[in-house]
Amino acid sequence: MLLQVFQRLMALISLALLAAGGYLIWSWWDLRRTLEAQGVAYEDEVGWRLWTGVALLAVSFLGRAPVLWLLARKGDDGDRLRRPEGRTVETPTGARLHVEETGPADAPALVFVHGWGLDAGTWREARLMLAQRYRVIAFDLAGLGKSKGPRGGVYTLEGFADDLRSVVQDAAPRQAILVGHSIGGMTLQTFARRHPAALGTEVAGLVLENTTHTDPTRTTVLGKALYAMKPVLAPLMKLDIALAPLVWAMNWQSYLSGGTHVAMRFGGFGTRPTRAQLEQVALAATRNHPAVQAKGNLAMMRWDATPDLPRLSVPTLVFIGGRDLVTAPSAGERIARDAPGARPFRVEGAGHLGPMELAQVYNEVIARFADEVFTRGATWADRGAETRRTEPRWSDDGASGDETPSRPEARH
Repeated sequence: MLLQVFQRLMALISLALLAAGGYLIWSWWDLRRTLEAQGVAYEDEVGWRLWTGVALLAVSFLGRAPVLWLLARKGDDGDRLRRPEGRTVETPTGARLHVEETGPADAPALVFVHGWGLDAGTWREARLMLAQRYRVIAFDLAGLGKSKGPRGGVYTLEGFADDLRSVVQDAAPRQAILVGHSIGGMTLQTFARRHPAALGTEVAGLVLENTTHTDPTRTTVLGKALYAMKPVLAPLMKLDIALAPLVWAMNWQSYLSGGTHVAMRFGGFGTRPTRAQLEQVALAATRNHPAVQAKGNLAMMRWDATPDLPRLSVPTLVFIGGRDLVTAPSAGERIARDAPGARPFRVEGAGHLGPMELAQVYNEVIARFADEVFTRGATWADRGAETRRTEPRWSDDGASGDETPSRPEARH
């Protein structure tokens, strides 16, 4: 939710720059006309208005490219906006989910649930790294990406959990580990509450990435400040719904100016992302309908799974981002402390979008966790006994990762 707040602030700044540029050009024309009528030379008096106005308009509509160049780095993932072919899964909520699958058809499944305002394209690295050994299933949440929303346009965490249930059942007879980032992790916790019989049978374990256990306005790095603004935030979200076409136009203008990219870079990433990663999240936040995003934000503000944590008994891996502004580390620590089957893994360099920016760390640890869960304790499911004796085992104690992807280290 905090990312949407940052996005809105940058959109307002971008709109102000556009308005200022337009005003300066208009004032240049008006003053020039007046001075000409009076026979007064005007070039030195008003020329700066024209050029300043033109510069502000250029930033408003062409700022995206220089912002990407300055705030992100070159990467080898320029193809990340191209997504694999998908299919449609219909759910009891009326949603029609766009589902993408890669990996061996008969392998155990890893089902990925993305963060709010994004889409399944954010799991590119997970698909490339994990689909060699597992069936990787990713889908767009209802109303986002290529998925159609629920009947009546009602968005709730319970509805998302029931949609996830349909995806899990569709994956049968494979056993699955569910992986959820941000609102995806909230969806997994809601799934566990609503469908407890699936835990330990169809669902072998959970992976919660940079997520919270309660209303996310309570668990940002802003402490109580954002929660104190809740009486203002809720009406603003409802205004977004009522004025959705205008908000959408404002979001697109912010995207073109690079304002949305600035919001996502400093609000979402703890390290310097690739240009394709920054472009992907900025584009998704702009494309997704603002009314849908506002309804999801309102649903999160009414949500709390804290009392259910002691019943979360299946093996659960909890990722905690050391630089996460959207979900403070204390939220993940609370989940790991209260859920009996939970193990924390802290990634010091990760912002809220850690699963993208430090994907190798996240996915290597997920692979080790999946190997244990699916094979009842084996360290590497697809390696020989001699290798298993020499490879480090995943520890039940808390662990900490760093920004060096190849060697996440356990801290006892």
